[in-house]
Amino acid sequence: MKTLIVYDSVFGNTAKLAQAIAKALDSKAVKVSECTEADLQSLDMIIAGSPTRMFKPMPSMKSAIKGLPDGSLKGVKVAAFDSRFAVEESDSKMLSFMANKFGYAAEKMLKGLEKKGGTAAAEPIGFFVSGNEGPIVKDEEKRAAAWAKSL
Repeated sequence: MKTLIVYDSVFGNTAKLAQAIAKALDSKAVKVSECTEADLQSLDMIIAGSPTRMFKPMPSMKSAIKGLPDGSLKGVKVAAFDSRFAVEESDSKMLSFMANKFGYAAEKMLKGLEKKGGTAAAEPIGFFVSGNEGPIVKDEEKRAAAWAKSL
């Protein structure tokens, strides 16, 4: 199965998660700004990853998904993950409210990939980082690899 992991990263955490997923699937991870049309050819599955920033994916990822031609992912399995701060640990009722109301990056990316014709391979998933800049919470890279293998 030809799988591609396309990601963006700010502090390197999402990149590490993308690499863990790629390794688990014996596939390639490519930063969204470096993804070419050739990378997108003959895929069986595409996995999008982005940090959650202001309850959304990075603008570069949002733009890349939006820029895909309609129907271009027909017959392709799609999945999405994000890196996120555990708002429950912040003791901020406002932050928890906002997260519940607006969600996270993975949900929005998966919806965008489905609009382009993709078929969801799994529910969107988030992997946790400590604070805004990380590092990745212990064992999250292992959890990312296990999630990838479940696809």
